Amino acid sequence: MFFDGYGYHGTSFEQSYLCYPASFIEKPQIESGDKIIMPPSALDRLASLHIDYPMLFELWNDAAERVSHCGVLEFIAEEGMIYMPYWMMENLLLREGDIVKVKNVTIPKGTYVKLQPHTKDFLDISNPKAILETTLRNYSCLTTGDSIMVAYNNKKYYIDIIETKPSNAISIIETDCEVDFAPPLDYKEPERPAVPTSSSKALSQVEETPAEAEPKFSAFTGTGRRLDGKPPNQQPPPVSSSGSKDKRPAVSSGNNSRPASGSSSQSTARQAQGKLVFGSNVNRPKETKQESAKEAKQEQPQKKEDPKIKPFTGRKYSLKG
Repeated sequence: MFFDGYGYHGTSFEQSYLCYPASFIEKPQIESGDKIIMPPSALDRLASLHIDYPMLFELWNDAAERVSHCGVLEFIAEEGMIYMPYWMMENLLLREGDIVKVKNVTIPKGTYVKLQPHTKDFLDISNPKAILETTLRNYSCLTTGDSIMVAYNNKKYYIDIIETKPSNAISIIETDCEVDFAPPLDYKEPERPAVPTSSSKALSQVEETPAEAEPKFSAFTGTGRRLDGKPPNQQPPPVSSSGSKDKRPAVSSGNNSRPASGSSSQSTARQAQGKLVFGSNVNRPKETKQESAKEAKQEQPQKKEDPKIKPFTGRKYSLKG
């Protein structure tokens, strides 16, 4: 069943129109929203149907297989034509005079939307959330994958709609919707400065040198202290185990000593080497030998004169006198 020859179906509104930008009708205000201008015959057909208000429509471009959603502002366009914002034509990949299908739909109210600005300039605005809230008052619905335009301070900012809940198309009329922002498309994380190899090697060498300069543990290297508080007479220098072995005098036992009839050259050679030889009387003077012999003889009689205790060796004394 058709309505007045315009191809309207009996239970729903679906019609194809030629699309043109808003500049063709001198309505620049529709560029700041998502509402289109339709012919009066569309209003007559919609009024005869039991549709949900506010009126929301699905726009379909068969050639590019692109879909978007919009509202309606007025019904003053010429028959067979509609006017829409230019940014919406860009989303649908439409040119002036292309054919677009318009269908009446019911869209659920949105609870969540995630937006992503194209440039970092949008974040430089003093209060971007307030400006975005003011701009979205001119919108009736949002579709995932679209790019909306926000005009502020004689500059246009484009924002991608990345995600919407609870469906791919949501209504934002009289609803509390949570808004989240993603990093801008031209945002780049600051790169960490790379440390040059020469400085890294220098740092590693500086870190290694203190470990090498640490002294090793050595026992008994402190100074001595007396209990009475007086300064110590001498501080013996530390003697290494290797040096003590070399400086020990070579002691020759009696069994290994050579007979006294040996030549004096051997004894002098030993003394020339810096060794002390005990048990050798070659270079002793004769006086020392005689004195030692006398002392030995004197010690022997002293040992003999020591009398042992003999009982009853005293003198007799009588009481008579």
